[in-house]
Amino acid sequence: MAEKQSILGRIAQLARANVNALIDAAEDPEKMLDQMVRDYTANIADAEAAVAQTIGNLRLAEADRDDDVAAVREWGGKARAASAKADALRAEGRTGEADRFDELAKVALKRQISFEQEVAAAAPQIAAQTEVVERLKSGLASMRDKLAELRTKRDQLVARAKAAQAQAQVQSAIGSLNVLDPTSELSRFEERVRREEARVAGQAELQADSIEAQFAGLEDAATDLDVEARLAALKSGSA
Repeated sequence: MAEKQSILGRIAQLARANVNALIDAAEDPEKMLDQMVRDYTANIADAEAAVAQTIGNLRLAEADRDDDVAAVREWGGKARAASAKADALRAEGRTGEADRFDELAKVALKRQISFEQEVAAAAPQIAAQTEVVERLKSGLASMRDKLAELRTKRDQLVARAKAAQAQAQVQSAIGSLNVLDPTSELSRFEERVRREEARVAGQAELQADSIEAQFAGLEDAATDLDVEARLAALKSGSA
């Protein structure tokens, strides 16, 4: 009986397990659920074996009860047959033989009473064992429901964890872009290019100024030669 109570206690404890509370309390829910699925599967297998044994014992007790019931009918029939034979012999005046069959009838009746007592004694035990079996079956059904719930919860959790991980990676990438904005690097490079362009433009402008100065010097030299020529012409009286 203690073994049956132990089985019932284990099944009741597992069937009452609050899956959501266990998940919330776990540091790593996915690993915890995987372990719980393994534990539940193993416990269900153990419970099924124990329940099967309990059912087998019940069926044996029922079979013994049925044999006793059959024996009650059998020995009742033998008692009636022996009593009828005794009555027939006594009617014929064969009292000695009649008494012997009456004794046989009494033996048969004693055996019948013995088997009736066996049937009566077995009845409450079979009833109690039948109740235990029904409770065990109900407990096993609850365990199987919990196992299905665990598996569903585990699959949902894994999917959510992967989605959260992917979202975290995207958010991390976005955060990195915010911290190291590539457009700011482009702006700095553009500024460098503008400065270089300005420097080249300045050099070009300087070179242009130098060329203009040279041409201006040439024009001044030509003017001086013209002045000298005209002066010489005045002096010679040809002007």
